[in-house]
Parts: sequence; C-alpha cells; structure tokens
Amino acid sequence: MNKRDVIKLALIVCMIIGAVALYSWISNVQESNETEIVRRAVREAALTCYAVEGAYPDSVEYLREHYRLAYDTERYYVTYEASLGDNQIPDIWITVKGEN
Repeated sequence: MNKRDVIKLALIVCMIIGAVALYSWISNVQESNETEIVRRAVREAALTCYAVEGAYPDSVEYLREHYRLAYDTERYYVTYEASLGDNQIPDIWITVKGEN
C-alpha cells in the first residue's frame, strides 16, 4: 500500500465519520423540534380549555378527552402539573420515552 492509497483510505474514513455525525445531529434536531411541537399542542389545548371553561384542566387526559389533544403516547411522556389557582397556566414538560 503506497502513500496515495493510505490518504484515500483516510479520506474515506473521515467522510464516513462525518456522515454519521451529521446524521446524528440531524436526528437530534428533528427530535427536539417534535418535542416542542407536542409541548405547544398541550399548551394550546390548555389555553383553549381556559378560554372556553374559565379554568385550566387538572390533567392532560382531560385535554385528550374534551379538546381532541393528540400526540404519540408510545413515544412521549407528558408531565402536566396544574397550578394551585385555576387561572395559572400549568407547567408542561415533554420527555421522549427511553431518553435519559
């Protein structure tokens, strides 16, 4: 194997490593965007409930049942903590299942 072959092989390895890193980065960005979309959907459903009923709901299940909130329950955990007052927006966290 001459010097030119070693350089070609090193370039191919660098390109493969770069492609894998780029794919990983794109996947992370897409997952982050999807998580934000779910968070916004839950928040908007809670705001709609407040506008219609005059109070935020106690649970995300109420939003799913009465306000047609839909998200992939097999992929996301939705943590929804209602505030002490009926007029304070709940805290909402979205976690991808299997994520540490």
